[in-house]
Amino acid sequence: MATSMALNEIAVSSAFPVASKMSSKPAMKKFVGFHTVVLSTKNASFPSVKCAAKVNMAVAVDVSRFENVSMAPPDPILGVSEAFKADTDATKLNLGVGAYRTEDLQPYVLKVVNKAEQLMLERGENKEYLPIEGLAAFNKATAELLLGADNPVIKNGQIATVQGLSGTGSLRLGAAFIARYFPGVKVLISSPTWGNHKNILSDVGVPWSEYRYFDPQTVGLDFKGMIEDIKGAPNGSVILLHGCAHNPTGIDPTPEQWEAIADELEEKGHMPFFDVAYQGFASGSLDDDASSVRKFASRGFEMFVAQSYSKNLGLYAERIGAINVILPTADLAARVKSQLKRLARPMYSNPPVHGARIVANVVGDSVLFDEWRAEMQMMAGRIKGVRQKLYEALLSKDKSGKDWSFILKQIGMFSFTGLTKSQSDNMTDKWHVYMTKDGRISLAGLNLAKCDYLADAIIDSYYNVK
Repeated sequence: MATSMALNEIAVSSAFPVASKMSSKPAMKKFVGFHTVVLSTKNASFPSVKCAAKVNMAVAVDVSRFENVSMAPPDPILGVSEAFKADTDATKLNLGVGAYRTEDLQPYVLKVVNKAEQLMLERGENKEYLPIEGLAAFNKATAELLLGADNPVIKNGQIATVQGLSGTGSLRLGAAFIARYFPGVKVLISSPTWGNHKNILSDVGVPWSEYRYFDPQTVGLDFKGMIEDIKGAPNGSVILLHGCAHNPTGIDPTPEQWEAIADELEEKGHMPFFDVAYQGFASGSLDDDASSVRKFASRGFEMFVAQSYSKNLGLYAERIGAINVILPTADLAARVKSQLKRLARPMYSNPPVHGARIVANVVGDSVLFDEWRAEMQMMAGRIKGVRQKLYEALLSKDKSGKDWSFILKQIGMFSFTGLTKSQSDNMTDKWHVYMTKDGRISLAGLNLAKCDYLADAIIDSYYNVK
């Protein structure tokens, strides 16, 4: 027999306000209070059963735990490309991101890369995990490319090399090592520098400060200020140096200045940390672009060196690079390498294989290696050509007598124009020329046909915008 229970007494008390309507969405809930409900069976249809219950019910509303997460600002470099893509103007020009373009302003895959990939297909190579330190053939090739195969550091086993996730990941691994084994040691970075240097150091808790580098009056190197700041840094600091083609200025020390920088670091017991992102891509010569690192290695410095193959082999999306630590003995190199691997394991476990095999195939094959050097010289030569054409266009259009020769003195894919933020904004808002707000332009994204247009934009922004 079906029986119903009458609830003839319901008492409700509330300590907090409650939501009048519950959502069915599967969102996180925020606790706002208790309802107390008293249930009684008095005078119900089954009097032999007496029951009273006091039930506490938690009440919630739709609020995410992520509610306090703010929107991050756009990346100052990658955000430029996003804005460029949204612009529908036919004259637009993307000089923000440092990626090589052909004379038709199209991405370029090196022919030697295609050949190296074909070799991989023919060999039927698998996709098994690499060791934590990466592909052995790549590590050997990249260290020899950096220092030279006959370098005593290589022959004596004084270098610890671990494959990293391009330049950024390699710098991060080096910074993590500094944070763990040299706690409190300050890293000095150039002013200005590649924006991600600050992010990398800050995210691992390594303190940093800046040394003077760019002189806005000469649009050249502030060598005096640089030396003074290195001299004034606490003994035993780490000095982050750009091996060649300084980003963003394109201004490199002369060989004599590199010697003086090495003298000052030696005097103060500082440790160099080289960022080598453009070896072979700056001048067209792998050896010339590695001369600064080799100079310091020959003087016996302990040092970090991060490498990237994004630019010189066009492997932007493969994320292939390395972190090297040069040390006085092979025993120290083995120990340091073991700790780099220990840091890498929980960070990304092991690196990708595809780009590593490309580099190993190209560097390890004399025919492919020569073809690669020829292609690097072609890319570097195209950039030198647009640099020269831009200078000539500025010279012919600007009758004020301003000295634009700094454009020719700079090296690599970038030119630091000296334009202010407001002037750079005018370049974008009026002329549809997309660039970073510090006045840097990527000449790798410029072609000969657009040099006159760019010169007009620079002259207008420089003279008509304060």
